[in-house]
Amino acid sequence: MYKAPVEEIAFTLRHVAGLSAALSEGRFGDLSDDVVDAVLAEAGRFAGEAIAPLADVGDRQGVTLKDAQVTMPEGWPALYRAWMQGGWNALAAAPEFGGQGLPHMLQVATMEMWNGGSMAFAIGPTLTIGAVEALSAHGSDALKRTYLPNMVSGEWMGSMNLTEPHAGSDLGALKTRAERRDDGTYRLFGQKIFITYGEHDLTENIVHLVLARLPDAPPGTRGISLFLVPKFLVNADGSLGGRNDVHCHSIERKLGIHASPTCTMIYGDGRFGDEPGAVGWLVGEENKGLACMFTMMNNARLAVGMQGVAIAEAATQKAIAYARERTQGRAPGWEGPGMSPIIEHPDVARMLLTMKALTQGARAITYACAHAVDMSQVTKGDEARHWGERASLLTPIAKSFATDAGVDVASLGVQVHGGMGYIEETGAARLYRDARIAPIYEGTNGIQAIDLVTRKLPLSDGRQVKWLIAELKGIAGAVRAAEDSGFGETAARLGSSLADLEAATDWLGRAMAEGRHADALAGATPYQRLFGLALTGAYLAKAALADAGDGRKAERTALCRFAAENLMAETAALKDRVINGAASLAAARAVLG
Repeated sequence: MYKAPVEEIAFTLRHVAGLSAALSEGRFGDLSDDVVDAVLAEAGRFAGEAIAPLADVGDRQGVTLKDAQVTMPEGWPALYRAWMQGGWNALAAAPEFGGQGLPHMLQVATMEMWNGGSMAFAIGPTLTIGAVEALSAHGSDALKRTYLPNMVSGEWMGSMNLTEPHAGSDLGALKTRAERRDDGTYRLFGQKIFITYGEHDLTENIVHLVLARLPDAPPGTRGISLFLVPKFLVNADGSLGGRNDVHCHSIERKLGIHASPTCTMIYGDGRFGDEPGAVGWLVGEENKGLACMFTMMNNARLAVGMQGVAIAEAATQKAIAYARERTQGRAPGWEGPGMSPIIEHPDVARMLLTMKALTQGARAITYACAHAVDMSQVTKGDEARHWGERASLLTPIAKSFATDAGVDVASLGVQVHGGMGYIEETGAARLYRDARIAPIYEGTNGIQAIDLVTRKLPLSDGRQVKWLIAELKGIAGAVRAAEDSGFGETAARLGSSLADLEAATDWLGRAMAEGRHADALAGATPYQRLFGLALTGAYLAKAALADAGDGRKAERTALCRFAAENLMAETAALKDRVINGAASLAAARAVLG
């Protein structure tokens, strides 16, 4: 059974991501370490005792659809109610709408725990939190007053409606249309697919944020508007009115996250409402909806990264527990009676340490990204711009590296279990199935790589990425200066990986500047992984250098050394793929027909 790693989460927040420094500088008002500890401890308890026990129930039962109504698995409505009443949905929201105003770092940390308990459960509240951010940033005062209090509390949930059957990631091709009405509202008509938590019975109302196109809109992404479309209309006194003309037509049967309803949504076919057309309200300005939606999407990308971290942690816990109990053969040096636990075998230990290193690295990257988001909001001027750019730079890496790690670690977890990993009863297979969606949605990891190379590396004329690499080099230098034999070859291996990162970054910058975009994009995905591995090595070293007084310094140093001497060598091959892979890719395209 999953147990939230509260101590490790707290350590990473404080000593790797930067929470301790922010608290000591008073960046978050009167927030104290005691409050942080209390929030994390209670979240960990709830994730382990309330959410995790229902994960297998949700996986086995899934969801059902009848008469446009989705029924959630047994026990899930009560679980959601308890989660909502705990105030978890309001953790980082603005106090003026009932939120607690706590840092995004704490919200991200709790997201890891919810997903560790059940990814299928956590993804629903995650989308509501993103919808709250988008509405807070771009909604009119009237919309905020009407919807935010109930969305912040969790009484109503939100959903994000982007994808259409003919337009996956290419939002410029969407066809859902919106028509103006004289009363200032709009009527929406169209179909959306892959809408997570588009319909369910957890809350009495669902607030959909929908991208659509006005009749006179310019083509492509310049002609997209964002609309708020509730399942039930809201009366002037805040009570629920009649049913809006939007409903779930079907639900997908998926590889994993079975308890998360993935819906096909129909807008404006006349099934509900007084007249055809789903009633909606404009969020932001006409034809500028994509910028508004990106507020929600960026939140979601970091949240999906947390899904990867959570699955990796849960898979690692399960694999280590199994490896300690399962006996087979006699490992080298085993002196006990009978067969040795498989954790004593070098190959199994290698797999488990790889799982642990990737999990810790992904956690540090995502938490560092959340810290940058927070700092961009509590600082001003050039400092705020710097932290905003740092968050932008880290977001595609946090999403892609962490979700790839989730899949890789869950797969290794199945392997550690051997044949039993392929049997559903152990739960290792469910984690692998659940993890596989995360590299796909909220912008595939290939799209994240394109974003990283084309939009994020040029930030501040390329200086932002250089500043980050310089910080990472400073960590490598601190390892070297520590003269601690426990680090082994860490300083040299980390230094080489950072040199690989710097060389690949420079090459991509030149390729883009010279207009060789195809060459740059051919190396984008290898570069993204290279960046994630280099960050992993540096952040594990930063963790090992910190002395938290918890007696685990030697343990963290050993894990840092393992990662440096076993995983970091991959960055040289990745650099070669970035710089030299384009020609062979172009030459081999004919093989694809």
